Amino acid sequence: MSDMTHDETIVNGVRLHYVEAGDGPLVLLLHGFPEFWYSWRDQIPALAEAGYHVVAPDMRGYNVSEKPYGVESYRVEELVGDVVGLMDHFGEDEAYVVGHDWGGAVAWEVGIRHPERVAKLAVLNAPHPGRFREVLRTPAQLRRSWYMFFFQLPWLPEAYLSARNYDSIEGIFRDTPVNSDAFSEADVQRYVEAASQPGALTGSINYYRALFRDAVPTGLRSLVGGSSHSLDVSVPTLLIWGMEDFALGNELTEGLDRWIPDLRIERLSDASHWVQNDRPEAVNDSLIEFLSE
Repeated sequence: MSDMTHDETIVNGVRLHYVEAGDGPLVLLLHGFPEFWYSWRDQIPALAEAGYHVVAPDMRGYNVSEKPYGVESYRVEELVGDVVGLMDHFGEDEAYVVGHDWGGAVAWEVGIRHPERVAKLAVLNAPHPGRFREVLRTPAQLRRSWYMFFFQLPWLPEAYLSARNYDSIEGIFRDTPVNSDAFSEADVQRYVEAASQPGALTGSINYYRALFRDAVPTGLRSLVGGSSHSLDVSVPTLLIWGMEDFALGNELTEGLDRWIPDLRIERLSDASHWVQNDRPEAVNDSLIEFLSE
């Protein structure tokens, strides 16, 4: 990772830290919860070597990026604005947008709201908002998504995740991957260090709080965005899905052609929610093949 460089910029009124590598068409890699740019450590050099300008930000509220005050600062509209702002910062009319988990949720929304800015869309273990709305009504997914409701409470989620020197954060990365080599002890400690940055837990949990505050006036009819806008995705889309996901049911990969006419789905049976870390080579190969077509 020595060829990566670190920098920061102000986009959409927020200072974002990012790492970048390579030259060529812009690829934005958006991480999830409770992660930071480092989640893409295996993808950044591979994509750069394949001929892309790869940028992986710490999303607002995470690690060393700015953590704006207030739940309203983490509404989906603001998160989408950050991604579009990064494209503007690098002088690009469009980019390849790749996201995992919460980064995947934001990637979906960028593709839905700004298709003219997205060359292609790739999402890893993050459900399309329309399908998530449907599946969340089922008892099985409600059980998996218990933490989303817990995160609506004030201060208690932060206290829980930071207790015993962030033992819960450590457990997420030690206990849930399929591949025992997905996260080394040094990797786990880097995630803990990122989560322990001042304000980082509140910033990252505010994604969930803002999501529900947007959704409540509409009867929770859309848990990503909470609005009545079209959920169609008109750009070529790749969905990579680790089938051993502890938080998201595999039925979320079904019935998506209603919204996404140009869709490819790759299901990896021996991968968890952390699919790009469980199966980095398979994910790299899929992304490079898809982006280069």
